[in-house]
Amino acid sequence: MVVLLVFVGLLGLVVGSFLNVVIHRVPVGASVVSPPSACPNCDVRIRPRHNIPVVGWLLLRGKCSDCGAPISVRYPLVELLTGVLFVAVALRVTTPELPAYLYFTAMGIALSAIDLETRRLPNAIVLPSYPVIAVLLTAGAAFQWDFWALLRAGIGGVALFAFFCVLAVSFPAGMGFGDVKLAGIIGMVLGFLSWRALVIGGFAGFLLGAVVGVAVMAARKGNRRTALPFGPFMVAGALLAVFTADALTGAYLRTLGLF
Repeated sequence: MVVLLVFVGLLGLVVGSFLNVVIHRVPVGASVVSPPSACPNCDVRIRPRHNIPVVGWLLLRGKCSDCGAPISVRYPLVELLTGVLFVAVALRVTTPELPAYLYFTAMGIALSAIDLETRRLPNAIVLPSYPVIAVLLTAGAAFQWDFWALLRAGIGGVALFAFFCVLAVSFPAGMGFGDVKLAGIIGMVLGFLSWRALVIGGFAGFLLGAVVGVAVMAARKGNRRTALPFGPFMVAGALLAVFTADALTGAYLRTLGLF
């Protein structure tokens, strides 16, 4: 288990480095494959030793080695967050399910960062994620011979997509169809785990968004009309359900004296 966690953690750091490229290039329609990474200020290609996740940024002290332009702290933070969440996910789900949930985690981090910066959830990431998640969940279900979980995933994806679609049509100023498309993926990964994960994760995003919205108003950084991107809250709510759905349900049942 320790070997798996170390491997997954290192994989997360590498994937996080790639996610930084995705976050920077996808919103402007650029290729994530070529050209190689370069300083956006002086356009000098980044040296291999400076491309080591987290370590490279620390060695450079947050500045380009050629022109001295500052390098955003977002880069090591994305790499570190991806590594930490990969390990956390590996501790929560079984090995056959792991690829699907690692993919979802990486996708969620990229979409959250892009939504925070551009208020968009690009189709270039969201739409291909449907077949990828479907294939990975199917492989996990087949390995465990648990096709009920796969059926739950299908029902969860359709249900959450439909629910968010109704909200987007009813309140177009408060929710976009990018959120609707993301909801379908979240419904799949949460439904595969359990009904309680689906319910908790489906609504946790609204709770987190409300809490942050109140905090923003309390800090006088905005008002009731201040628009906050909802994608990051949806992803955070989904991951919260992945990690805590069983514990939260158990605590609730114990409170009612039913468990």
